[in-house]
Amino acid sequence: MQIAIIGLGRMGGNIARRLMQHGHEVIAFDRDPQAVKTLESEHAKGAHALADIPKLLASPRAAWVMLPAGKPTEDTVAELGKLFENGDTIIDGGNTFYRDDISRAQALKPNGIHYVDVGTSGGVWGAERGYCMMIGGEKDVVDRLDPIFAALAPGLGDISRTPKREGRDPRPEQGYLHAGPVGSGHFVKMVHNGIEYGLMQAYAEGFSILRGKAEDASETERYKLNLPDIAEVWRRGSVISSWLLDLAAIALAANPDLSEFSGFVDDSGEGRWTINAAIEEAIPAPVLSAALYARFRSRLDHDFGDRLLSALRNQFGGHIEGQLEKGAAHPGSAS
Repeated sequence: MQIAIIGLGRMGGNIARRLMQHGHEVIAFDRDPQAVKTLESEHAKGAHALADIPKLLASPRAAWVMLPAGKPTEDTVAELGKLFENGDTIIDGGNTFYRDDISRAQALKPNGIHYVDVGTSGGVWGAERGYCMMIGGEKDVVDRLDPIFAALAPGLGDISRTPKREGRDPRPEQGYLHAGPVGSGHFVKMVHNGIEYGLMQAYAEGFSILRGKAEDASETERYKLNLPDIAEVWRRGSVISSWLLDLAAIALAANPDLSEFSGFVDDSGEGRWTINAAIEEAIPAPVLSAALYARFRSRLDHDFGDRLLSALRNQFGGHIEGQLEKGAAHPGSAS
């Protein structure tokens, strides 16, 4: 299948590569010409201006926008809306606020242009592991794009199959889901990222308690615990094992003190949106709220737990500490 990928950063470039590895034809565009040249050297077809993209795609066209949410994505979608024609599709794979998706789809609809929102999780590891995707849009459009989503998804892998799923949609087992109409994909991804905040905070606090036993306990209880080994053993059969714990083990094995991190922990917006949704729905969310507030606190003073949070964000998303993603209300690249 043919598709344009717009935005060749830490996720967009790898999405393009994974699609090409699965036999799809990629038209690659980025405002950085070198990023385009790099993908061209890997057999993508380069576009050197946004206006070139419709000329390089056969109808019905499809373009996947993978840019920081907010103005960069908003402007690009609006420009594509002028360039595309009836039956074409614009996909936003970033961390857009779901209500913005609804507004865009309504703006594009009079010209017959379809809009699909894809909450994309996988970070910088996605090229190898695949991407978990939560998709919103019209059923027939999502079904037509299924070869793209199937190629990007991780597949069954070595995860055991869930009992009693017989007769259900097989796509979630492969790692992607048609969540519902426009906006629903990014809504599900928003809550996913809110949960991610809570899980990361739990690991950060737990390892801080373990480390504190070596520093603050009485002499008889002063255990100099080996945090890299604890993380490693918990990965093996523990009920708290997870990919985030795997990443914590990688970071701790590289440097048990995590001294390269200050502990300044950004938030990219989805946690705030999740808490706002909880308030709108009158749903108590004390764990997710506390995790978000802990990130705010980390910018005032830092402890070991904050350094682990920074290390985890760097491991899964390539987030550079201290570089606030543009617009906390409109976050950047997906995780």
